[in-house]
Amino acid sequence: MPKVLVNGINLYYELHGPEDGDVLVLSNGIMMSTASWALQTRVLEKHLHVLLYDCRGMWQSDHPAGPYNMEQHADDLAGLLDALGIQKAHIGGISYGSEISLVFALRYPERTQSLLVIDGVSEVPPFLKAQTYPWRMAAERNDPELLLRTSVHMNFSEGWMAANQAYIDASVAAYSRLDMPSFISMMDSFASYNITDRLSEIKCPTLIAVGEEDLIKGRRYAEIMTARIPQAEYMVVPGAGHALCLDKPDALNTLLLGFVLKHGAN
Repeated sequence: MPKVLVNGINLYYELHGPEDGDVLVLSNGIMMSTASWALQTRVLEKHLHVLLYDCRGMWQSDHPAGPYNMEQHADDLAGLLDALGIQKAHIGGISYGSEISLVFALRYPERTQSLLVIDGVSEVPPFLKAQTYPWRMAAERNDPELLLRTSVHMNFSEGWMAANQAYIDASVAAYSRLDMPSFISMMDSFASYNITDRLSEIKCPTLIAVGEEDLIKGRRYAEIMTARIPQAEYMVVPGAGHALCLDKPDALNTLLLGFVLKHGAN
């Protein structure tokens, strides 16, 4: 599997779709992998050059000792683009990956064609820290089953969970492969993140998408970003939970493709 050396670590990446298409980067959520974007990739790769990757501490990339921070993740992404010869791209992600994307847009505005924020936030107030603290506690105990039990109902809509119980049951095995120390480093990176006061500096076209039933990073956070980013477009996906790419993939694909093509270079 392809990896490149960036800032002293090896980052795993995948490229899909035509090389002459606009580049769309999709950064993973904190418990996601590149495989989590499969329902997007099969559609988007027909029109776009899609870059998926694992950030430091995730899955097939290196897992250096923490602490981590969002600025470091953004710099890693810039290094990955450099290594691949990509000067400018549409920068997107979901949840933790959307926060990386927001910081990238602030640090590298000249490289951000557009910004796509899926189920993200611009800060982590005490209530959100309290909501996600059980995940950190489960990781400290190295208990993947507890991590699943404390997170699954917050990540998915009730309708999706009812229809996908087999997927949920199988997730315990996937969670058992998480590197818990790296997961904790990412949780701590998230907990210290706050860019709300800088949102007005983001000048590129920006899509803010959120699931109607997102219990973690819901509409109030999306509305803060929409109000402060000058070129923000705000979309609520009906019936969707937090893991929008899995919960309502067709709706998300339509949003992503339409937005990128509208603001594309090709």
